[in-house]
Amino acid sequence: MSAAAAADLAPGSYYDPVLQTEAIKLLPADYVVTDRPVALVTLLGSCVAACLFDTTLAVGGMNHFMLPGGDSDSVCSRYGVHAMELLINDLLKRGARRSRLQAKVFGGGNVLSGFYSDPVGTRNARFVLEYLAAERIPVLAQDLGDIHPRKVCFFAQTGRTLVKRLPATRDDGIADVERAYYGRLTGTKVRSGGVELF
Repeated sequence: MSAAAAADLAPGSYYDPVLQTEAIKLLPADYVVTDRPVALVTLLGSCVAACLFDTTLAVGGMNHFMLPGGDSDSVCSRYGVHAMELLINDLLKRGARRSRLQAKVFGGGNVLSGFYSDPVGTRNARFVLEYLAAERIPVLAQDLGDIHPRKVCFFAQTGRTLVKRLPATRDDGIADVERAYYGRLTGTKVRSGGVELF
C-alpha cells in the first residue's frame, strides 16, 4: 500500500464498530499517511509499527515492517529502514515539519519459536528506537518486546493510540503467519497456517 491509501476509499478501509469510526487495516509492508479522522489498525507479532504524527498539522501515519534492514539494493517497505523513510517522506510531502514529528512505537514481540540468540522481534524493537534517536524524533510512548502479539489502533490526526496485548501463545495463527512471512523474506521453508490477520 502506498501513500494513496489516504484517499477516500483506501485499500483496507472498513468501518470498525468497536471504535465507531472508519479504519484502515495495515498488513506487513504497508504504510499509510493521512490527515483524515480515521483509525489506522494493525496486528503485530514480531513486526513493529511506528506511528508518527504532527499534531499542529493534524497529520500522521503508521508503517508495519518485519525486518530491520535488507540488502543495500532493497527498497521494500517490509524492511524497517525503507519503511521509516517512506513514512517520514510522505509526512513531509504533506506539510509536516520534521521538528514537530513525534513517535509512538509498538510490537517487536518474540512470538516466533526457534529464534533465541537474537530474535527478530528484539532486533526490530532495537532498530526502531535507534533509528528514531538518530533522526531526533522523540518517542512519546512505546510497547515493545515481551512475547505478546498486539493489536494497535492509531488515530493519525491526534496521536491517540490504543494497544491491546493478545494472549502469548507460540503456536497460534499470528505466529504461523509470521513464520510464513519471515520464510518468504529470508528464503527459508517454514510451516504456516491459513490465517488472515484480522
